[in-house]
Amino acid sequence: MARLCYTCGKGPASGNSVSHANNKTRRRWLPNLQTVKIVDEAGERRRVRVCTRCISAGKITKAAPMAVAGI
Repeated sequence: MARLCYTCGKGPASGNSVSHANNKTRRRWLPNLQTVKIVDEAGERRRVRVCTRCISAGKITKAAPMAVAGI
């Protein structure tokens, strides 16, 4: 499963770790992805990975919990 946001497509960014001695090594910044259940455009419930910025901006509609029968 790719580290991409389902809504905005945000993925890992790359750059350098720079030490005090100015040594540079490659590193990655990973997006803050959360697995959430959503209702997509077709009205189906799906489990997708969405970044926290899209969740707080309301770009997705979370799926309501399923009703538990018999309780």
